[in-house]
Amino acid sequence: MVRAGLTPERLTRAGAELADETGFEQVTLSALARRFDVKVASLYSHLRNSHELRTRIALFALEELADRVAEALAGRAGKDALAAFANAYRDYAREHPGRYEAARFRLDPETAAASAGVRHAQMTRAILRGYDLSEPDQTHAVRMLGSVFHGYVDLEAAGGFDHTPVGSQQSWEWVLESLDALLRTRRGP
Repeated sequence: MVRAGLTPERLTRAGAELADETGFEQVTLSALARRFDVKVASLYSHLRNSHELRTRIALFALEELADRVAEALAGRAGKDALAAFANAYRDYAREHPGRYEAARFRLDPETAAASAGVRHAQMTRAILRGYDLSEPDQTHAVRMLGSVFHGYVDLEAAGGFDHTPVGSQQSWEWVLESLDALLRTRRGP
């Protein structure tokens, strides 16, 4: 049996890989134990339950995605920043579908406040500074961008755009152009 070397971090990373392979909802302590060829009971010294495992995977995914988005945004502003931000999310969802799903796992308020989710919100607001939006428009724009990006990625992943002659990439670019135009018209008080 491969018991040596199990740690919460190693189990989290393995859980993230499992999520990408089978879907986030399929990640359980039992599935993880099978992956390591150990009994479920041997994981309890590292994790309390499947909820803790899913929370750890969510935190891992949020951090990983935030790092990727920050790298994509470096030195960009306005429409370029908006496109880099959106493309980083879309690319991550394509490469890591289970982790992407995990990044949207509902966290308790205390855990969420200490997570990289805060960085995601800060980066979104940083992009919007280039559009000179005041409140409450800035909050509305944060919610709109999240809704559009996550909704598009979810529909695309589910094959929702596979049955038309217009390619998904073409629509994605149209969406980004449209969002940029909308945000530019909302400038100032």
